[in-house]
Amino acid sequence: MPASSRDDAHSHGRDPGAPPPGPEVLLRRRRAVWLMLLVLVPAGLVTLVGLVVLWPGDEPTRASQAVEQFLPAGTSYPEGRVAGVEPPPCPAGEFCPTSAVVEVLDGEGAGEYVQIEVPPEVVGAGLAVDDVLVLTRDPGAQGGPAYAFFDYERDLPILALALGFAVAVGVVARLRGLASLLGLGFAFLVLLQFVLPGLLSDASPTLVTLVGSSAIMFVVLYLAHGFSARTTTALLGTLFGLTLVAVLGSVAVAVARLTGLTSEGTVTLSRYDPTLDFSGLVLAGVVVAGLGVLNDVTITQASAMWQLREVSPEMPWRQLYRRGMVIGRDHIASTVYTLVFAYAGAALPLLLLFDLYPQPWTVTLTSSAMAEEVIRTLVGSIALVLAVPVTTVVGAFFATAADTAAGAAPERRITTLRARFAR
Repeated sequence: MPASSRDDAHSHGRDPGAPPPGPEVLLRRRRAVWLMLLVLVPAGLVTLVGLVVLWPGDEPTRASQAVEQFLPAGTSYPEGRVAGVEPPPCPAGEFCPTSAVVEVLDGEGAGEYVQIEVPPEVVGAGLAVDDVLVLTRDPGAQGGPAYAFFDYERDLPILALALGFAVAVGVVARLRGLASLLGLGFAFLVLLQFVLPGLLSDASPTLVTLVGSSAIMFVVLYLAHGFSARTTTALLGTLFGLTLVAVLGSVAVAVARLTGLTSEGTVTLSRYDPTLDFSGLVLAGVVVAGLGVLNDVTITQASAMWQLREVSPEMPWRQLYRRGMVIGRDHIASTVYTLVFAYAGAALPLLLLFDLYPQPWTVTLTSSAMAEEVIRTLVGSIALVLAVPVTTVVGAFFATAADTAAGAAPERRITTLRARFAR
């Protein structure tokens, strides 16, 4: 296979066993990409400027300073192996802490045997000799370093599952799957280095999350699916969906007067920094949660549009749009279930509590905790549904425009620039 055909197969996600696309198809794809770049380049510049302007500095936030006051200086988290369990005498029907002798495995106190109290719920879940726990070590406690139970050690099962996931993706999806894993790593880097610190700063949570999510999508989509007309179509639809989530979510959160203080995590954050915009954090969660679903919907719809166009190049864009929406409606019907059930699964303990309360279902549904989940689901679903026709019309328009003189114009300009540089 010629080098140009191999490159095209990689960039457009074509089946390697399929015949290479003809010159007219390649020309149409190149023209479409240049046309769409006229829209994407300004969006990319805005995202880049947003990253620079909103990038959090090195100075500590109010929340981080408050955490330092709550946690003793020098606190560390060594691992410890249970050497013995001593159930205390406890009256029937009462829960009493259990004492355990633990060997410290790492850190400054490695090799020491210390006695700690283990909460009843941990003992009830099963605590035996040779179990490995995570401890807290306070070096400044009166009478010497003090140890306490913090959590179970879970490194092995999590690492094993992560490795199994990476192997499965690599074996089944091959290079494209490995590229998606690299994109996932980049996404976590942006979340950890930009989005989370930005949410703890004085910046707008909506702007921070929108800029961070746009940066993730620019890199992740092209890295996983290659630089092609299909991917560029999907990116335009995804950016539209993210913007719609931000705008609609801001209105919904304000009108519904969601405080955001409905979980143990947000209540704890309010103790560290009560000035945080917790309503904005609700919206930030909606945007981040919608990234994966929007990506899935738009890339599938964009792929369908370009396949339809290449099968019937003579098809006008209105007919192409109508045929694409037949596929899109099926996708919407199945993906809405995915989004709703994903939120329902995350809120399952909350649903169980509401099932126990003797309240009318209308009161339960509109309570602050439940309303937050309902609005999160509805905003994400509306953006998901509307992203499908937008992606479809973008694909139909640019695919047909690529066959016109307007589509040829960007390519002619690029050819002229190349000729000037070649001199």
